[in-house]
Amino acid sequence: MIRLIVLRKKTCALVLLLFILALGTVTLCNSGLLSAIPVISRQERLVPIYYVETPEKKIAISFDASWGAAYTPTLLEILRENNITTTFFLTGFWVEKYPEMVKEIAAAGHEIGNHTYSHPHLNSLEPDQIKAELERVGHMIYELTERQPDLFRPPFGEYSNKVIQTAEQCGYRTIQWSVDSLDWQELGVEPMVKRVTDKLHPGAIVLFHNNGRYTAEALPDIIDYAREHGYEIVPISELLYKDNYFIDGNSGAQIKKEE
Repeated sequence: MIRLIVLRKKTCALVLLLFILALGTVTLCNSGLLSAIPVISRQERLVPIYYVETPEKKIAISFDASWGAAYTPTLLEILRENNITTTFFLTGFWVEKYPEMVKEIAAAGHEIGNHTYSHPHLNSLEPDQIKAELERVGHMIYELTERQPDLFRPPFGEYSNKVIQTAEQCGYRTIQWSVDSLDWQELGVEPMVKRVTDKLHPGAIVLFHNNGRYTAEALPDIIDYAREHGYEIVPISELLYKDNYFIDGNSGAQIKKEE
């Protein structure tokens, strides 16, 4: 009986406490004090530019360089013969190994972007480490070409708000791709040509690698297809909007704001 009375007293106390809390909340609402309490919202998720939403039939093709250079002279010759300039994203250790090739790429009029120094998983690094990766390569490219890169492609396509914000603080726009050739998988010439041409669209950014086994063989057919279907091939910077734009958080499309 004594235990039952104690339990009832605890229950009554709990009900009374809840009543007081509810009454206090109502009072705060009526007084306007509750509305003055700041609400902490979740940070907006940032995304890179995957492609450009444009009515013009323009596309950009790009090459990531992080291993080897055996096929690069052939790629440059194909691009020269077709009067096309593109974008090469270079890693620092590739620049160190092939400085003359870097100069040749720049001399041919191609755009050079930053692909970090050591091709790390950037999400695992601190902002100052990411900054060091970007600044080291940027300095190396400038020393060889007298051009400061302002486009950045994260290794493995891996990014986060931290990565994008740090890159922006270093003066870079973060670039992904909307068409992946998968040339690193060595699927063969025909599968690569079909994969890329099937997925082409206005404003597309196409990903290749400078040392893909079949990339140089597939490139002429891809260029021919693009031109036959009315596409102009330009460097990424010529595809992008320079100002008055936003990036769609779902698709990664760079979209011009309505004036």
